[in-house]
Amino acid sequence: MIFPCVMGVLNVTPDSFWDGGLFADPRAAVDRALAMRAQGAALIDVGGESTRPGARPVLIAEEMRRVLPVVQALVAELDCPISVDTSEPAVMRAALAAGAQVINDMRALVRPGAAQAVADGGGTAILGHWGAHNASSGKPRYDHVVHEVCTALQQRAEAATTAGVPAIWVDPGFGFHKDLTQNMALLHELWRVVSLGYPVVVGFSRKSMLGLLTGRAAQDRLAAGLAAAVLALVQGASVVRTHDVAETVDVLHVVKAYNAS
Repeated sequence: MIFPCVMGVLNVTPDSFWDGGLFADPRAAVDRALAMRAQGAALIDVGGESTRPGARPVLIAEEMRRVLPVVQALVAELDCPISVDTSEPAVMRAALAAGAQVINDMRALVRPGAAQAVADGGGTAILGHWGAHNASSGKPRYDHVVHEVCTALQQRAEAATTAGVPAIWVDPGFGFHKDLTQNMALLHELWRVVSLGYPVVVGFSRKSMLGLLTGRAAQDRLAAGLAAAVLALVQGASVVRTHDVAETVDVLHVVKAYNAS
């Protein structure tokens, strides 16, 4: 994998906040992935369970039913790595056996057997920072968000390495149990996450933090997401995870030229 690069988001769910239901049909999902690849996506991230706030958990059998046919078809038709966005060890094993090369887990392989599933399958793990809420207030709970995110990611990366996971990327989890002030602090000091020494994945695409900043609905947040991607890339982010591949690839070209000048 050549960094920096763009990861295309492919949700095969009925309830994802931006594209839920659009690609639930396997052929529609494959066509969307082919289009993103043609636009310059370096890898495709397939998700069978929404991680949006308030989303209902999905049974493992249903997650597999959504994801595995798409993974199998993409492995046959695409010339780039396929990632699967999941926290379930059984789905991880099945996806890697079907030809996926990356497991994107926003819960950072904390579920029993998850790290071993990725290690046994020889996959790359993306370890996300999920965060936590204060039980009494319902608000995100941090004293020093950047330090705590870095510490948590380092700990999870070390645990994954000990389990035998061969390659590790990290994702600071913008929008996951973090309020706007915390998200912006994390973006302002993303270089600290980069300094951990792992490839850093960022995802801002259409998220509510952008709506809070701009007052715009999800369909009108493209420009804000691209601005956030620039700020992350100039600090050393390796992968931008997005629904808007063509536009983000253009951003990437500009940042690469800027860094090379």
